[in-house]
Formats: sequence, structure tokens, C-alpha cells
Amino acid sequence: MDTSRTPRTKTPPDAKRYYTPAEVEAHNAPYDLWLSWHGHVYDLSVLADERRGDPLLVPILKNAGKDISHWFDKKTGDLKTCINPLTGTVIGYTPEGRFLHVPPPLPRADWDAYSVQIPWWLDRQQYCIGKLGSRTRKIIIKNTLTQDEHIIEVCVEEKLSAIQDRYMSLNGHAKGYMWKRLGTLLDMNTTLEDNGVKDEGLLMEKLGMDEEQYLPTIHLYFSDDLTIA
Repeated sequence: MDTSRTPRTKTPPDAKRYYTPAEVEAHNAPYDLWLSWHGHVYDLSVLADERRGDPLLVPILKNAGKDISHWFDKKTGDLKTCINPLTGTVIGYTPEGRFLHVPPPLPRADWDAYSVQIPWWLDRQQYCIGKLGSRTRKIIIKNTLTQDEHIIEVCVEEKLSAIQDRYMSLNGHAKGYMWKRLGTLLDMNTTLEDNGVKDEGLLMEKLGMDEEQYLPTIHLYFSDDLTIA
């Protein structure tokens, strides 16, 4: 984990945005802290910065950039529970140690049950920034004008327009190109699979073949329309 402090502002939420596990993992610093659980991605950077030095932040920091679905009930979204063997009462299940907003297992004078309006794991509006892709795949994007090629990893749920947005970091004029596969113009409002670009990764794995040797290529053709670049 990167321990250097680089304070961040909250990532703008986008309910339609998909993130790869690798993207989540990259945000693993104490003050650039993303987590995922049950198919969604959360940015806790601001919360971590506000509670800097709090011992209850430690279990969260240890899992920065990781998926913590095992902490929460999939149906309710709330913290999993267990029975306290000492008191026979229901308490939060925290095998890695109690963390922020989890009530203590026994009454304590320093715990105010009314101080937490919504625990962070239920506050989707405040912390959720998008969805976690259920599976990823790699494709080659080849610029026929410059002959540049890039391999990028995308989520299978992403529309071509979202993939185009990803590619903008490599080519700021990506929207000034026509996107084609085997000479056929692609529909930017649908997924790769919907465009007939099949995901054969699982088949390649089953056959013991190296998927990266058979990645599909998307060709970009300059459209000459600089107004959309």
C-alpha cells in the first residue's frame, strides 16, 4: 500500500460507469482510497481523510483497493452479524477488527448511537461512484492513420462509447474517428458483444490457449470531421 498522503476530492459519481478491478486496486493509498463490494465501487478518500489517525480506520486501510463483499450481506447490503459468545447478543461481524460506524460489542461511554446517521457502507449516495465490471476482457485498438496500437482492458458491460472515453487518454481525438471491426462500422451505443465482437476468453482458457495471442482488433478510421474531435 502506498502510504504517502495525497488528499483527494470525492470522485464524481456516475451510475453508468463501470470500473475494472485493476482500476479499483490502483486507488490503494490511505487518502486515495477505493473499495468495492457487491458489484459497486466506492470512493472513501474524503472519509479516510476526515478520520485520519482513527484506529477504527485501520481495517479499511488494510483493504484499500480491494473487494470487501464478504463483509456485507448481499440481500440487505448491511454489515453481516454474529452472536457475541459472551453476551448472546447480535453484533457486527468484523473478523479483521471493528471499523468506523460499527457499534462496540459492549456498552461504552464514548459511543453515541445517534452520532451516525447512515453508516458509510449504506450511504451509496455519498460514496458510490459507479459499478464494478463482472468480467473484463482485452482488445486491441489500432489507429489506421498513425498505425499506433494499444491494448486496453475493458468491462464486458461497457458500451463502445464508454470504451471510447477510456481510449481518450491515449488519443484525445478519438471521437474524430470511425470505429470499425473487420470493415463493419460499430454501434457506439451498444457493447462489444452486441456488435458481434465475441468474448472468447473463457473458451481460450478452457482450451489452454493464450488469449493475448488472439485479441480482437478494433480499427479506427479518421473521419475528417474535426468538430467532433
